[in-house]
Amino acid sequence: MKAGWISVAREWLEACLSLFSPRCCVVCGQPLAKGEEEICMVCNMHLPRTNYHLQKDNPVEQLFWGKLPLVRATSYFFYRKGSDYRFILHRLKYGGRKEIGKTMGEYMAAELMPSGFFEDVDLIVPVPLHKKRQSARGYNQSEWIARGITAVTGIPTDYEVVVRRKNSETQTRKSVFERWENVEGIFELSASSGLQGKHVLVVDDVLTTGSTIASCCSALMRAEGVRISVLTLAVAE
Repeated sequence: MKAGWISVAREWLEACLSLFSPRCCVVCGQPLAKGEEEICMVCNMHLPRTNYHLQKDNPVEQLFWGKLPLVRATSYFFYRKGSDYRFILHRLKYGGRKEIGKTMGEYMAAELMPSGFFEDVDLIVPVPLHKKRQSARGYNQSEWIARGITAVTGIPTDYEVVVRRKNSETQTRKSVFERWENVEGIFELSASSGLQGKHVLVVDDVLTTGSTIASCCSALMRAEGVRISVLTLAVAE
């Protein structure tokens, strides 16, 4: 009986709070209905999904050909300039909305699981931020995406196996060559113990040239026999 009253009181409180500070869709800005998290059902239905996880030798995998021997790779949706869906990444990365990462990670994992994308993956490793940048932002957005994936798949996440030793300059206005040069050797493997022969899934927020992810993967490949797959929330078009 007590638990029932607590549940009713919680629902009443949430309803009252929603009148003064309604939860809104991060994409369209409309109030979220009960059961909706971060994005509304309509925006979720129209999310520009890549569905690359269903395609062998997809464009994300091709991006790393000749650079990394990946097991598999994909991105969840397309990042397009001017699209309202860009707010998912902008508010996650710059707006202090870390919970968006966990929710989108859960959505992504739930949709990819039936395809076998996570099959035989032993460990999830989010691409780390430099400690100064993480301190300024308050969190690492890739870690929160990884939390969502772990919540759905049960695959553990390791936040410390790779560290970012150099605080590289922003990649925003750099050329493809400059981006690769900017991130060369910025990651280090902090401890290879336990990674030997493991299948590691590297997770990041958005894929552009692939330079940052490739640098992170190169550090992981110092562990003997490690196999690597890549998953990002978005890929830039």
